[in-house]
Amino acid sequence: MNPVTASRAYVRRDSNLLLLLVCLAQFMVILDVSIVNVALPAIREGLGFSTTGLQWVINAYTITFAGFLLLGGRMSDLLGRRRVFLAGTALFTAASLVCATAGSESVLLTARAVQGLGGAIISAASLAIITTSFEEGAARNRALGVWGALGGLGATSGVLLGGILTQGLGWPAIFLINVPIGLAVVAFGGRVIPEGRNALGHHHFDLTGALLVTAGMVALVYGIVRTDVLGWGSAGVLVPLVAGVVLLAGFGLVEGRLAQAPLMPLRIFKLRPLRSANAVILLLYSAIFAMWFFVSLYMQQDLHHDAIETGLAFLPMTLAVAAAATLAPRLIPRLGARAVLTAGMVSATAGLALLTGVRPDGTYLAQVLPGGVLSAFGLGLALVPATIVAVRGVSAAESGLASGLLNTSRLVGGALGLAVLTTIATSHAHARIAEGASRALAQTAGYQLAFTVGAALCFLGAIAAAVLLRPANRGEASAELAEARG
Repeated sequence: MNPVTASRAYVRRDSNLLLLLVCLAQFMVILDVSIVNVALPAIREGLGFSTTGLQWVINAYTITFAGFLLLGGRMSDLLGRRRVFLAGTALFTAASLVCATAGSESVLLTARAVQGLGGAIISAASLAIITTSFEEGAARNRALGVWGALGGLGATSGVLLGGILTQGLGWPAIFLINVPIGLAVVAFGGRVIPEGRNALGHHHFDLTGALLVTAGMVALVYGIVRTDVLGWGSAGVLVPLVAGVVLLAGFGLVEGRLAQAPLMPLRIFKLRPLRSANAVILLLYSAIFAMWFFVSLYMQQDLHHDAIETGLAFLPMTLAVAAAATLAPRLIPRLGARAVLTAGMVSATAGLALLTGVRPDGTYLAQVLPGGVLSAFGLGLALVPATIVAVRGVSAAESGLASGLLNTSRLVGGALGLAVLTTIATSHAHARIAEGASRALAQTAGYQLAFTVGAALCFLGAIAAAVLLRPANRGEASAELAEARG
């Protein structure tokens, strides 16, 4: 019995518990991207952060998360998925405890960076565990639906949980919430999660490739996130961006020509579904991450809601993500992954188009709720088929790599989209003020333009899903539908 077959036989006994543990860990990791936002004023007051330094509470996590995703995925292939997943969870949990008890800026920022490293390992390994533990078809689609739903819930519920915990218990609670979750995952994971032994047939570690891709991703994301305080043309942005591109180009050269056992064999990009799904996810998250940001600002600065009210306003969107991610695995056997993914992107496009109607004298029910729910529903509907397509046909030995690639597309897309759309919105607002518009009118005009560009990105993603994922022939389409039905 090969390792993958043995792994699947092992998990049949505890498949629901395995899925719960893996998805809880993924929820925890995604939650920590957004839960901090609402708590930033309290953290600044508690630890004496400057306004400039405060942004690094988010950036320290985001940069290390993005930088180590590919490495974390390949580590799970090489060292064993259970071992790497549990190590990442333990690291993340310990770092969360340090964050909660931090008494200085430097301690908090260091712990947040370590959290990002643990989160990268968890995120890549969790998807690889699902891919190799559940057979292609209905079983895997259901598992990926749950994984996508909880990941989406983590992204959308951060504002709500952050507001409740910060106002009720203080800012350390947003980090302490991770500790019992992480301890439970580690305690039960060793028994439930299959070992996932090295399926690569070697123990060579591509150190040069690992250093190049990690440094390149860190430099690239660092340059992107610095655009929130520096202009796109500043040396503080251009130098790390150029360095990131050069390092990643060097990584491509090493992987394609020099490495004995490449960290990322370039042949994986010959898989058209993997390439296409990553492109669609990049476009989707470029728009949706920015959407959460602008809606939160609009709710608090223009509609004058407090943190908890803003969080509660996101609840329908959170439920929409969960509902769509639960519905998607049921639709895929009937319609195919391409049709469901395209429909999700169209829904996100329509939602963002509706959000272009925000105005200073607007209301939550008229200006936010319809577009927010439709966008969130599109996210949940698109995420599951995109994940299914991205890992379809990938060997068990490279499942961690494929998972790392997909998660990298999500995070880099979100960071890039937020940076670009924020720049666009801010520049447009300044231009309107120069023309004589009031600050409130100029600010919402900036949001309108950002939502318009976001809608265009999602529409481009819908076209990409419909065209790039089209089966080569009718037989291939029938085979895909049969595979989805299991």
